[in-house]
Amino acid sequence: MKDVDLNLLPALDALLREGSVTRAARRLGLSFSAMSRTLSRLRETTGDPLLVRAGRRLVPTPHAIALRDRVHLLTDQVHAVLQPATTDLDTSSLDLTFTIRAGGGFVEMLSTVVVEAIAHAAPRVRLRFTPRLDGDPMPLREGPVDLEISKRGTTAPEMRRQFLMHDRYMGVARSGHPLVTGGKVTPKRYAACRHVASSHLGDFSEAVDDALEELGLSRAVQVVVPGYPDAMQVAANSDLIALVPRSSLGNAFMKDRAASLGLCSFDIPVRMPEILISALWHPRVDADPAQRWLRQVVISVCKSAYPET
Repeated sequence: MKDVDLNLLPALDALLREGSVTRAARRLGLSFSAMSRTLSRLRETTGDPLLVRAGRRLVPTPHAIALRDRVHLLTDQVHAVLQPATTDLDTSSLDLTFTIRAGGGFVEMLSTVVVEAIAHAAPRVRLRFTPRLDGDPMPLREGPVDLEISKRGTTAPEMRRQFLMHDRYMGVARSGHPLVTGGKVTPKRYAACRHVASSHLGDFSEAVDDALEELGLSRAVQVVVPGYPDAMQVAANSDLIALVPRSSLGNAFMKDRAASLGLCSFDIPVRMPEILISALWHPRVDADPAQRWLRQVVISVCKSAYPET
């Protein structure tokens, strides 16, 4: 806006509000001569006298009267835009839609608690849960996704990350399965069973296969399902063994998930890497009060669900 001097806007507002060069100068902390020069510039810019002499006082022209309320509103808006971002947030009047990208396990185990916590504080907020099909950072960068809950996360270096909890893999089988009733679960006995794998990409291999390979063992995966909840359902109704995160078996809000399905859990008899669950978001929303509040709710729910982490 090379031809527009926005410094003239608050000066015009003060002149039209006060109807006096002296009082307008005092209001803005300027000298009388500086305000007089500014009034001259305003007259030249608008092509209107704005304030004209009527006896010992100045009165506004019709054009100035027509501008007065608009100029005052614009001045307030400019000041509001150029102020530091506020940290105050009235969640009761918040009217937004947040999109959370997460795996099916999170949605099944914790989405209800997240929804309840948000609905209690912000009844007009809407939540959209979308599956994490890949590590593409663009939805976080461009805005379609506000927050991601992930054990891997995107490789984009600029992403902010907040650790949520530790997790580890467990095995589950139907109650009475020979693997859990026939003595100690050894790598050889585990590998000899038939298995159901969880993969939204349709992969037949999981993290445990690398560990078994180091021992010269392999397993037969007969079924692949999209997520851990699906794998638990299959295991509960068949002789297949499922590999799931310990968090899928229950938490402070949903205890004995495995028992409710008629499943028994057991430690995987090989060394496997620990699972680290984190929340990720883009720096562009880092300071936004509403986004910060959303993150605080999700983090609080995870900490409450798995306090030992």
